[in-house]
Amino acid sequence: MTVLDPVRRRIHDAALRLFAQRGTDRVTVRDLAAAAGVARGTIYNNVSSTDTLFEEIADQMVAEMHERIQVAFGATEDPAQRLSIGIRLLLLRAHDEPHWGRFICRFGQTSAQLKEIWYGQTMKDLVAGIECGRYNIQKDVLTTAMAMIIGSVLGACLLVVEGYRGWREAGMEVAQLILCALGVPFNEARAVTSLDLPSMPVEP
Repeated sequence: MTVLDPVRRRIHDAALRLFAQRGTDRVTVRDLAAAAGVARGTIYNNVSSTDTLFEEIADQMVAEMHERIQVAFGATEDPAQRLSIGIRLLLLRAHDEPHWGRFICRFGQTSAQLKEIWYGQTMKDLVAGIECGRYNIQKDVLTTAMAMIIGSVLGACLLVVEGYRGWREAGMEVAQLILCALGVPFNEARAVTSLDLPSMPVEP
């Protein structure tokens, strides 16, 4: 994962907030400079275009989320538990970083880069769950099942960033509903989604 220098990190953080609030077509160099607390010349020196900046931010978000989830998975092989961990970690981050959460809510289904969150490891684990019999669905409904997961998680994310639901409750509830929809018995789904999240290393 690319480590940004302090100036580019400030620009990325400012752009993430602005994109989440306004979309990608209503953010100017002047807006970025003001939000990042830098001169416009600094923006020109570090940003080739807002489209490129958006793609860089989305790529960084996917890489960071993938790294966190892989660390949290550890030796866990159960597809249901892995799905629960991934969902709850995403909602935890949306709670801790509301602008990040709003960015995901706004672009999570349309950005080619952000789709990797769903169609990367999540899709592989969904297929593995079907193949090992953990999930009681057929592969011919895989696309629909993934659409259900994406829509449900982003809906829960919106509840969290808007303050309608706590991340713990929203994470447990949406993960349990998804697992039940995939064919996991209710009591098993509740047990899996009630497990404590693995401890994450403290970032420097």
